[in-house]
Amino acid sequence: MTQVVPEKPLRVVVWSTGTIGCHAIAGIDAHPDLELVGVWVSNPAKHGRDAGELAGLGRELGVRASTDRDEVMALAPDAVLHAAMTDDRPFEAIEDLLWMLEQGVDVVSSGPVLLQWPAGILPPEMIERIAETGCRGDASLYVNGIDPGFANDVLPLVMTSLSQRIDLVRVSEIADYSTYYQPVVMSDLFGFGRPMEEVGMLWQPGILSMAWGSVVRQIAAGLDITLDEPLTEEVDRRAAEVDTPSVSGDIAAGTMGAVRFRVVGKVDGVERVVLEHVTRTAPDQVPEWPIPPEDDGCYRVEILGEPMMKVDLTHHGEHGDHNVSGMITTAQRLVNSLPAVCAAEPGLVTALDLPLVTGRGLVARA
Repeated sequence: MTQVVPEKPLRVVVWSTGTIGCHAIAGIDAHPDLELVGVWVSNPAKHGRDAGELAGLGRELGVRASTDRDEVMALAPDAVLHAAMTDDRPFEAIEDLLWMLEQGVDVVSSGPVLLQWPAGILPPEMIERIAETGCRGDASLYVNGIDPGFANDVLPLVMTSLSQRIDLVRVSEIADYSTYYQPVVMSDLFGFGRPMEEVGMLWQPGILSMAWGSVVRQIAAGLDITLDEPLTEEVDRRAAEVDTPSVSGDIAAGTMGAVRFRVVGKVDGVERVVLEHVTRTAPDQVPEWPIPPEDDGCYRVEILGEPMMKVDLTHHGEHGDHNVSGMITTAQRLVNSLPAVCAAEPGLVTALDLPLVTGRGLVARA
């Protein structure tokens, strides 16, 4: 299928202006097929401020942020780009997304990430509820980003089109998180900087399969294989050997400083699809673990079989590091998907449902 080009610019609201939302505002402003018409914020101090100021663009866009969700939806947008934090409130966030669908508005969102491919994760009745709500509102919902998202759905599946035989698909994030500003994720979810005996939320049984199992299951669906149940989870946490600075809170020696985890999909007991993360808070930690081609990080796709293939996707912000560009790539995957999602059938949409999505219209002009 060819990419979708709307007849007129789509009217878009950005929901939240944090680490992803601020980049989404800039991305929508730069896109010829999109028009920013509203911004919702949770912080009363941001109410009434211009979107361009909140996004750090150095100029006003003539769009004022509001804490009133009904006021924002009264702007009659074609779509909402939902960028609010969902990692610590996934089910409350799902209710927010359902409310948007009920308004007849298409939604692209960076989370909850389990909605990237919820089959086998959410109860069937909840998945059906999302589908029915979308159909009633004639609206679509698409959850994506860079990881979970492009780096471990479209990219690996496209690479398998070069395969003669596939023994294993492994998708990895290998990154230094010391410049990743997200204190809730870093401390409460991962447990970085906390005593080793204090186990973070992510390491509780079943949580990894909920958070990243969607990656493994979607790749399996794209390859038409049936995985053994349940998925396998493996976690290796390591203490920081020295005091380690971090923008989300410094990490004292002896507290948790690095982690390697895997979510494994097997077929008849044999590993076939693996999601792996190697997360450090300093680039020289645990040198025996996989390392990126550059010090800061990469997304790696490996396909074992015939032929053997590996791709390392690296990225850097023009005015920042890989954690900044990670937020930009997440935002832009959603921004650039908006025309295709708005044209899609109502209900829950996945990467396997969408036509080609490109950066059409974004090539720089002299």
